Amino acid sequence: MPVVARRVVVRGRVQGVFFRDSCRREAQARGVTGWVSNRADGAVEALFEGEQTAVEQMCAWCRHGTPYADVTGIEVTAAGPSGASGFIIR
Repeated sequence: MPVVARRVVVRGRVQGVFFRDSCRREAQARGVTGWVSNRADGAVEALFEGEQTAVEQMCAWCRHGTPYADVTGIEVTAAGPSGASGFIIR
């Protein structure tokens, strides 16, 4: 299956609510590689790489995040696969 990649920026109350760790666990469970990081502007940014369905599931998960998150917006853009192995919190 071809590998796809998506860069996602999630806005709202998404820092300090276990968003990154939960995102990492969700990605690993789906076999998605990449990274997730807090941004200085209060958003969370992630790069998801893997099978298209799994990457789409991760993008959908980001629309709500953890029970403590309050997602107010999400931007998803196509990205070129980087060949990442594993999923890390930056």
